Amino acid sequence: MDGTMAYLVTVAGCLIAVAGIVVAVLAIRKAKRDVERTTRARAGAGNGDPFRTADDDADALRGDPRRITPGDIVEIRTVSYPVRGSVRFSEGDWTRAEHLLDDPEGGKRWLSVEEDPELELVVWAEVPGATLTPGPASLDFDGRRYTSDESGRARFTAVGTTGLNPTGTMRYHDYRAVGEDGVRLSFEAYGDSDRWELGRGERLSRAEVRIYPHTEPTPAS
Repeated sequence: MDGTMAYLVTVAGCLIAVAGIVVAVLAIRKAKRDVERTTRARAGAGNGDPFRTADDDADALRGDPRRITPGDIVEIRTVSYPVRGSVRFSEGDWTRAEHLLDDPEGGKRWLSVEEDPELELVVWAEVPGATLTPGPASLDFDGRRYTSDESGRARFTAVGTTGLNPTGTMRYHDYRAVGEDGVRLSFEAYGDSDRWELGRGERLSRAEVRIYPHTEPTPAS
């Protein structure tokens, strides 16, 4: 291949990559516009309901975190993340959902949604290479002390792109930072694996999260 041809191939590759980024950005913007129109209409329609609560209004304006599915876009503190997959856990009466986010920085990040009994939203980031293991009543990590909160074994179902089987079991052990209610550590091990995955979480307020549900394209007439 001569120099001119190599140059043209390189330029073509760059143009394709840029086009892919532009398409993704335009899709996110369109989803936001569609949802904003819909949520404003729903919020206005519900203003006369005497049983309507502040949470209902937040869900109407910002989307309902309980209904997140793969393909949706989750905006956390003004940063948008497409949802790649979702995992739902159950253990007796306890349930929790975790949504794997497509992080542009390449790390593993997810949003957990739990009602216990109030809605709790936590954004998590994987801590790769950590050598900690769960079990002690307290742990010291990265300058903070954490105390054991809860542990157990749960069943899960997974949809979308998660890297997990569609169904299975997992073990977990959660810790909370001493004196900092919003900071968490979570250990998870799936199936019969002895390898614990460590995630560090930060609790979010409802106002810091917005959901843009995936909308199917309208069929051509």
